[in-house]
Amino acid sequence: MQVTIDGGPLAIDDVVAVATRRATVAVDPSVPRRMAPAREVVERAVEGGDVVYGVTTGFGALASTRVDPSEAEHLQVRLLRSHAAGVGDPLPTDVVRAMLLLRARTLAQGHSGVRPVVVERLVELLNRDLLPVVPSQGSVGASGDLAPFAHLALPLIGEGLLQVDGTARPAAEVLAEHGLEPLRLSAKEGLSLLNGTEGMAAQGCLALHRAEILAVAADVACAMSVEALMGSARPFRADLHRLRPHPGQAASAATIARLIEGSEIGASHADDFVHAVQDAYSLRCAPQVHGAVRDTLAHVRSVLEIELGSVVDNPVVFPETGEVVSGGNFHGQPLAFVLDFAAIAVTELGSISERRTDRMLDPQHSAGLPAFLSPAPGLNSGYMLTQYTAAALVAHNRVLSHPASVESIPTSGSQEDHVSMGWGAARKLDEVLDNTARILAVELLCAAQGIEYRRPLRPAPGTASVLDLIRAVVPPLDDDRPPSTEIEQVASLITEGRITELANT
Repeated sequence: MQVTIDGGPLAIDDVVAVATRRATVAVDPSVPRRMAPAREVVERAVEGGDVVYGVTTGFGALASTRVDPSEAEHLQVRLLRSHAAGVGDPLPTDVVRAMLLLRARTLAQGHSGVRPVVVERLVELLNRDLLPVVPSQGSVGASGDLAPFAHLALPLIGEGLLQVDGTARPAAEVLAEHGLEPLRLSAKEGLSLLNGTEGMAAQGCLALHRAEILAVAADVACAMSVEALMGSARPFRADLHRLRPHPGQAASAATIARLIEGSEIGASHADDFVHAVQDAYSLRCAPQVHGAVRDTLAHVRSVLEIELGSVVDNPVVFPETGEVVSGGNFHGQPLAFVLDFAAIAVTELGSISERRTDRMLDPQHSAGLPAFLSPAPGLNSGYMLTQYTAAALVAHNRVLSHPASVESIPTSGSQEDHVSMGWGAARKLDEVLDNTARILAVELLCAAQGIEYRRPLRPAPGTASVLDLIRAVVPPLDDDRPPSTEIEQVASLITEGRITELANT
C-alpha cells in the first residue's frame, strides 16, 4: 500500500496503514508548486525586514523581541534545540511514524511557507524507517506538541537521535551512513516544524482504530457471556432498538443478536420465564452501553477527520493576499476533549465487562455454573483471580478517565495562558486501551469455559467460532494453572482484530 501526500486531507485508515503496516509514502509532484507561493511570501518578509512572528521575532513570551533578518536561519536552529525538552520513555514507533506522516501533510498544504525539501526529508526518514527518538512526556498541547516535535525535527539538521533497527544512535552518524546531508533550515522552517496538533492527532488516530476494535470485541464477549449465563435473546431484538434509534445501540444489538442466533443453549430456555424474567443490566443493557461507546467513538472520528484536513501551523501564510497571520489553530482543545471522551467511553466497556465476568464466577448469579468455573471448587480456585485482575484494571481505568483537558497550566510567561493538555489525554488513553483489552480477554476466557459447561447443548455458530479461536491458543481449564499468560494470549487475539473478524462474518 502507498499513501500519497498531495496537500489535501488524509484518511484515518491512511495514518493507521503507515504507522502500523508500514505503508510507503509518496509526495505528489504537485506539492512543490502548491508550496511555492507561501514560501515566496516568507522570503519577501525577511528581505523587507517585516515584523513577522517567529520569522523576525522571538517566540512565545519573546514575540515582541526583534531578531535581525540576517539571523533568521540561526533563529530556527536555536528554536529546535531549545524546545527539545521532552523526558520519559521514547514513544512507540507507530506513533512516531504517524507523527512524521502528519507533519509532512501539514507542511505540504501550502500555508506554512517552508520549502518542499522539508516535506521530502520527513517522508524520506519515514520510508527508510529512520525514526527520531521522541520522549513521551513534555507537551501541554497548546502551541502544538512543541517538545515532542522538536525531538522529531532535530534529526533533520543532524542532531538528536534516530532509532535504527531498534537502537538509538546519533542522527549525524545515521544520516551520513545513508548518504543524507543534514538540512540547513531557512526562515520560519524551524517554527513550522514545531507548531501543530499532529502529535495528538497521530495518537488519536491510532487510539481510535484500537478503540473501534474493542467496541466490537465487547459485543462478542457479551454474546459469549449471554450463552454461558443462559441469558435471554429478547433484549437484542431489532424492533426494540428501533424505538430508541441511537446508531451505536442498534449496531451493537445487531452484532450480539447475530452471534447468538441458532443457539441450542438459548433455545433450551427461550420460553422459560421462570428462569429469567429479566437478565441483569450487564447483559440486557449491553447494547445501550456498548452503543453509547460506539457513538462516542463516531464523534471522535468526525473530529479527527476534520483535523486531518486542517491547517494547524502558526503563523499561517495566505499566499493570495501575502499576509502572515498569527492565530491559534495549533491549540489542541478539540482533540483534548475527544481523547478524554474516548478514555471515558472505553473505560465503560471494561466496567460492564467486569460485571459480566463476576456473574459467571459467582455461583449465586451464574445460572448453575460451578463456583469460579472450577472443575473442582474448593480444591481448585478456577478463574477466581481473573476477576481480581479485571477489577484492578477497571479501577485503574477510572483514575485514568479523569479528564486531562480541564487541567490547564499557563506556560511561556503566561503568554500561553490556557493550554489543552491534549497530549496527556492521548497518553493515558493508550493505557486505558491496553487495560480494556485485557479486561475483555478475562471475560472471553470465562465465557468460553462457561459455554463448555453447558454441554451437550451447543452454542450458536457465531459464538462457537469464537470459542474455537480461543481454544486454539488456550485449552479448557481442567485443573488450576496460572491464567496470566492466557489472558495476554486472548488479549492479543482482540488487539490483532481476530475476534472482530469473526463478529463481522
